[in-house]
Amino acid sequence: MTKIISWNTNGLRATAKQGHFTPLFKKYKPDILCLQETKVESDQLSEDVRNVKGYYSYFSHPKEKKGYSGVAIYTKEKPIEVFYGMGIPALDTEGRLIGAKFKNFTLINGYYPNGGQGPHRLEYKLKFYEAFLKFILKLRKNGENVIFCGDINTAHEAIDLARPKANEENTGFLPIERAWITKVIENDFLDIWREKNPNKKDVYTYWDIKTGARQRNVGWRIDYFFVDKKLVPKVKNIGTIQDYMGSDHCPITLELK
Repeated sequence: MTKIISWNTNGLRATAKQGHFTPLFKKYKPDILCLQETKVESDQLSEDVRNVKGYYSYFSHPKEKKGYSGVAIYTKEKPIEVFYGMGIPALDTEGRLIGAKFKNFTLINGYYPNGGQGPHRLEYKLKFYEAFLKFILKLRKNGENVIFCGDINTAHEAIDLARPKANEENTGFLPIERAWITKVIENDFLDIWREKNPNKKDVYTYWDIKTGARQRNVGWRIDYFFVDKKLVPKVKNIGTIQDYMGSDHCPITLELK
């Protein structure tokens, strides 16, 4: 059994300082932990966070902008290969993607761009999305079984957010962003949580802190595991740990046979 946890930590140093980092390992015992929005370079972390006993750890951060974006993978099994980004300089500078190749699958952990802060960022997000789909299709063509996870920053359908009507013209729920997720699924990378829970409502992974949205469960499901269709028979369990604190997102879990 392989247990993978994915979590947008919204600042790894703060998460660790508040005591929400180590319990994730102690209580849930992931074989692989994928973190997004770490906002840190590995040498800024304390030793116990940078090197967790029993795990190999790998970090990616922006080349220019400090305290922004960033992803990390902690894994019990040493990967055959670790890669950073898609090999496209214009899209790799923000430290948004890290991948690890194992014997039976290739795992990609991503913190996908937010389309806010003006039209240029939405354009960047859509470029990133398109390039990423090409990238994973190429990996599949090479015979790799791809799983990708992380903060996709888009809710796919009305069932995936508490207030779809109010957000129809907001980034994160724009038709053009949602169409990309549809395209991913049409290419046989399945949103495995929704696949297993087709009609389940009120399950979210992100809540706005400023408005106290978590207490009222006014949220968005924007954190995902997408699994190559070939791997679906291997999926034993998929879930969300909605009561786990330390970020404006909650961790999500995937267990593979």
